[in-house]
Amino acid sequence: MTASSAKTGRKLPAWMRRMTRRTGPLAMFFKGFLKHPVMVGSIIPSSDATIAKMLGPVDWANTKIFVEYGPGVGTFCRPVLKKLPNDAKLIAIDTNPDFIAYLSEEIPDPRFVPVLGSAADVRRIIAEHGAEHADYVLSGLPFSTLPAGIGPKIAEETAAAIRPGGAFLVYQFSPKVHDFLAPNFERIDHAIEWWNVPPAQLYWAWKD
Repeated sequence: MTASSAKTGRKLPAWMRRMTRRTGPLAMFFKGFLKHPVMVGSIIPSSDATIAKMLGPVDWANTKIFVEYGPGVGTFCRPVLKKLPNDAKLIAIDTNPDFIAYLSEEIPDPRFVPVLGSAADVRRIIAEHGAEHADYVLSGLPFSTLPAGIGPKIAEETAAAIRPGGAFLVYQFSPKVHDFLAPNFERIDHAIEWWNVPPAQLYWAWKD
């Protein structure tokens, strides 16, 4: 069931109707999936195990600018902010205004910068917030289902935005994302987190 079902007037199952009437983070995430399934990519947020493994290689002491694409309801934002230095920034970029509005209200941390925009504009967005580069960029965007040309553009712009020694951290459900990363990053580490629904493909693309 996707957002198109609702738009064409087909009646949602009872459990889906109950979920869309709620206001908590899981309900918000679910609503986002119904409205923009191509951009959200999953019906539920990532597991704690996925978050811990994905963020494990980050050198937090030397991180000043951390960027996230598609933050949703802040599943990764909160763990990132727990580890981020006091003088650093987390720039969260999303094309969904509902998610940006929700995060603006739910995460009052002064280091947190929610931005309504496209990941393809990451270099411009970083510059607008006073930085020349990002130390790390995190993404859960479903590259294999993005509109034609968008995935390669995001990967290219991200590689240009990351400082030497930084990395592009990507979690997906399809290994096809490697095809988007390989033209822009020479060293790519890979793992699978089975304690996730569905199991997550994890990639660390390093800017050597």
